[in-house]
Order: sequence, then structure tokens, then C-alpha cells
Amino acid sequence: MSWSKTLRRTAVIGLALGLGPVLGACSFTPVYSGALASQPDLNLAYGKPNSRLEQVVYQELALRFGPSSEAETAPLATVSVGSSAADMTMAATANPSKPMEVTVTATLTIARRDGSTTPPMTFTRKATANYTRSGQVLADNTAAAEASERAAKVAAESLRLAVLAALSRG
Repeated sequence: MSWSKTLRRTAVIGLALGLGPVLGACSFTPVYSGALASQPDLNLAYGKPNSRLEQVVYQELALRFGPSSEAETAPLATVSVGSSAADMTMAATANPSKPMEVTVTATLTIARRDGSTTPPMTFTRKATANYTRSGQVLADNTAAAEASERAAKVAAESLRLAVLAALSRG
């Protein structure tokens, strides 16, 4: 059985008109801007870094959330970062290149300083990055440091998304 042109056209127009309000009811919240990114809870004061990896995480968070304009009463964000490297070779080989993996664990604690009794929010995220050791000390150290910084940036982005998710729920 074949549909007539008029019936097909009416069905397509009806479907298009019916889907408009349904899709219009859907909403997405942008992560990089909008009401969620401009909350006063994100007006953070940052602690002092104790290592290069902590400095990377602080810089990434300050870049995304922005610096605090009220340093005395803004919630204090403190970060602790640890890293470890693991040899990824499965068996001994004659190849001097050894694949390595560095894991960075970053913990962000946001404590209120406005006199409220709200407990601090704590988030912990891990990130990994790979690099290759070649047996040359300078190259190995540079590759390990660069991989650690890459993993720290990924962990900072994951922390940022965790903070935004927590604020959107509460």
C-alpha cells in the first residue's frame, strides 16, 4: 500500500512540529560558562603549592575558575598531589627503550572561611600518562617530568568537573 503525497507531507510536517516542543524541553548546562560556572562558591582563594605538580594543578584551577576577588572570606582551595611511576614492560628484552607510566593522584579540599559550620568538600582524582625511558639520564628525567605535568593537568580538569558536578547537585 502506497501513501499519497499529501498524507506523507502531512505526516512529515506533523512530526517536525511535534518534535520541536519535545526537543525544546531538553536542556543542557554548559560546563565552561553560564550560571553553573559563575556561582559564588567558585570564587576561590588558593593555597600555596609545595611542589611543581601542585603548582600545575593550582594554575589549571585558577585558569578555569578564575582568581578570588575576596581573598579573606572566599573558600580556601588546597591541593595535595602525589605521583608514582611504574615500568610497563612485561618481560626482559634487549630493547633499551622502556615504556613507563606515571600516575598522579590529586586531592582538592575546599573549606569555607565565612564562619559557617559546613564541612569541607574533598575530591580525589587520578590520572596517568605514558612516557619512554631511553637510558639517557637527561632525556629520561625530562620525559618523566613532562608526563607528570600532563597527568597533573588531566587530574586538575577532572577535579574541576567534580566540583561543578557537586555544586550542581547541591
